[in-house]
Amino acid sequence: MFSFFKKKPPAAEIAPEVALEVVHEVAPEIVPVVVDAGQPISLEVTAQPTRRNWFDKLRAGLKKTGSSIAQVFTGTQIDDALYEELEAALLMADAGVKATEFLLADLKRRVKEARATDPAAVKALLTDAVTDLLKPLEKSLTLQETAPTVMMVVGVNGAGKTTSIGKLTRHLAGSGAKVLLAAADTFRAAAREQLAVWAGRTNVEIVSQANGDPSAVTFDAVIAGKARGCDVVIADTAGRLPTQLNLMEELRKIKRTIGKAQGGAPHEVLLVVDGNTGQNALMQVKAFDEALSLTGLIITKLDGTAKGGVLAAIALWARERPEAATAGSVAVYFIGVGEQLEDLQTFDAREFAVALLG
Repeated sequence: MFSFFKKKPPAAEIAPEVALEVVHEVAPEIVPVVVDAGQPISLEVTAQPTRRNWFDKLRAGLKKTGSSIAQVFTGTQIDDALYEELEAALLMADAGVKATEFLLADLKRRVKEARATDPAAVKALLTDAVTDLLKPLEKSLTLQETAPTVMMVVGVNGAGKTTSIGKLTRHLAGSGAKVLLAAADTFRAAAREQLAVWAGRTNVEIVSQANGDPSAVTFDAVIAGKARGCDVVIADTAGRLPTQLNLMEELRKIKRTIGKAQGGAPHEVLLVVDGNTGQNALMQVKAFDEALSLTGLIITKLDGTAKGGVLAAIALWARERPEAATAGSVAVYFIGVGEQLEDLQTFDAREFAVALLG
């Protein structure tokens, strides 16, 4: 089992200008398990009833979309009118034009091959089509064999970035991983304080510096993580709009600096996306990927007015992404449906398709 520091280490062991906070509160409801380097991190440590409760929340969050699509299949015939209604429903679900056309073409092929004559059977085939489109997004987050695994987390303000980091940290710490947080949003005091609260809740260390350079703070955190034998270092960066070119350049600088602190890092560049933003979410994914080469996504706030179809658009983009042939698809590691710890869960393509289609 991994151990945690119980007292503040000498500052000289890390970096003289960085204060390293060590907190002691242990999350009692998390079941600790040993995490082996190079193996998938199991974050589903909650009981199955909790996962079922979470699925009910996801289905409720996507209820409006599911109801709209389900109404398409209440008729008795499979004809052009059905496909036209389905096209409209998918577009209203934020699937976008390309993903909608892709799904309709795939569905018609499946209907022909299955010789389906019942609209209910067509709905089941659509669930299969959506599942297969989303399946490449379904991947496990893994630790690197050479510690620490460095994760750089980005996203626009209000997407739930810092909260998602806190939940992820708590899951990791509960799974036996030793985590160090880097508060690289240095010019927004509330961001540092929010991250410090999560550090306190999860019994992890945090590197924080008021009004410092974000790249310098991140560099010191990676060095500290290596020195302390941490399994994971997570850098919380400032919220950025992809249209703010100078600020996006700062994110590129942070990524380059992480690479200087540890060769091959960051191992994960995660974008937190608000699921309520529809096609704007796809635009964010494209812009941040162009700047930083994303490895994974965390989709939040699927419990509100989110329509969910944007994941189909993201999946189709990921499939056609130039790097897909060599680097693989961008993963959706987690999706969130609320504020509680258990409301952040690993992404399951079939589960999401069933919730989306009602």
